[in-house]
Amino acid sequence: MDRIEEAEKRDHRKLGKEMNLFHFQEEAPGMVFWHPDGWTIYRLLESYIRSNLELCGYKEIKTPQVLDRKLWEASGHWDKYRENMFITEIDEEHANEKRVNALKPMNCPCHVQIYNQGLKSYRDLPLRLAEFGSCHRYEASGTMHGLMRVRGFTQDDGHIFCTEEQIESETGLFIELLSRIYKDLGFEKFDIKLSTRPEIRVGNDEVWDKAEDALESAIKNLGLPYKLEEGGGAFYGPKLDFVLTDAIGREWQCGTFQADFNLPERLDAEYVGENGTKHRPVMMHRAILGAFERFLGVLIENYAGKLPLWLAPTQIVFMSVTDEVSDYASGLKAQCDALNLRAELDLRNEKIGYKIREHSNAKVPLMAVIGKEEMISNTVSIRNLSENKTDTYSAEEAMNLLVDSSSMPS
Repeated sequence: MDRIEEAEKRDHRKLGKEMNLFHFQEEAPGMVFWHPDGWTIYRLLESYIRSNLELCGYKEIKTPQVLDRKLWEASGHWDKYRENMFITEIDEEHANEKRVNALKPMNCPCHVQIYNQGLKSYRDLPLRLAEFGSCHRYEASGTMHGLMRVRGFTQDDGHIFCTEEQIESETGLFIELLSRIYKDLGFEKFDIKLSTRPEIRVGNDEVWDKAEDALESAIKNLGLPYKLEEGGGAFYGPKLDFVLTDAIGREWQCGTFQADFNLPERLDAEYVGENGTKHRPVMMHRAILGAFERFLGVLIENYAGKLPLWLAPTQIVFMSVTDEVSDYASGLKAQCDALNLRAELDLRNEKIGYKIREHSNAKVPLMAVIGKEEMISNTVSIRNLSENKTDTYSAEEAMNLLVDSSSMPS
């Protein structure tokens, strides 16, 4: 019962409203309306992921959201995934027929189109492409649940085009990257599941045998424990799923790493091998967060809204006790602005207890009460929301402390 009560307190929908982060409405079911503070968190997380991808040799790209059904037919999505796709029809100018398009549910066929521009050599591999790709999938109205299950979302998506011999090394590099990011975001523990061929799939059994053997061999050679999930793979290939454990022991499947021998064949991706002949690359589909929307829901619930200082939309608020300290409080806020710290100023003619309660409900991590004593002594008394304690610093010490403790993990 305690865990159920704790989960209810941490519900991201409740906290999202209290913290004024996002909302949903009938006119766009399953689509998020991000408010300024919520979008700030989103952009900070995106920036953090982008910096890590750049360090690991990924090239960021951007691909269209609406594509002709011909591409989805070629990729296999039209046959195997159409019921989950948003379909659009338009009357083409100077044509007697409608053109059928679909909002992309996945980014992978588009990434192959970029790979196919120009002949590739074995020397170009592995080629790592990344996209913060906006996707749309039809989810039944009864299955949608706040940020956790939506119809419109953005993935920290990526595809690695490599040779069969490079699968193991790329698997190891990806897990190393994923482990570091999860740790920075507060998740020390995760489990790995190896998901094999589903009943509905593309490709023959020989190709699936090769893909499953390659992925299982890679994970075994890395010496990592895993669980077998029979039939849980994607329709185009087997996958490793990475399952996080949050602060109250709940499990969340977020990251994924998938071996695909089928899509390069279907979309005619090639490279010239060392022997001068053409070969098919292996396509490794990978994501660390999965959907940004869902991962942010997990983060909010894991931290009960009390996000790490570097992710908090407002890092510190300066609250005046009386009007006579307004200039001093404004000066402290200006110093934060100059240091690129996210600070707010609360000079309202309200009791300080009311201000503290309001900003505590909004989960502002640091609250500075500015009274006459602080102004005279050029100090700052800072209340830490997570530790529920107050310490007093000189103004200079406070700024140095804020800079040191609020920077993005590197």
